[in-house]
Amino acid sequence: MHAVTRTYSGKAAKELFDVLEKNKNEIEKLIRSIRGFVSFYLVRTSDGGFSVSVFQDKAGTDESVRVARDWIGKNAANIGANPPVVLEGSTILQVK
Repeated sequence: MHAVTRTYSGKAAKELFDVLEKNKNEIEKLIRSIRGFVSFYLVRTSDGGFSVSVFQDKAGTDESVRVARDWIGKNAANIGANPPVVLEGSTILQVK
């Protein structure tokens, strides 16, 4: 499996997470539709938030990054939030 995190902080990150929360059902459908979906988390923090996406392979995480970037570009570009810090890698342990 492969995982990717996208961390949003700084300028307008809180406002971005307000928009994400209001549209969480649409976002869930988009993420679930990506081939190889395993799990997704959207987490609010004190200065913005982060997402964690897990897919069967790197192709899935790459697609999730593209889908997130496109969705924010179409639905929240006017907010002016900083781009996310993206970290990715192969999972070594999954606990359910």
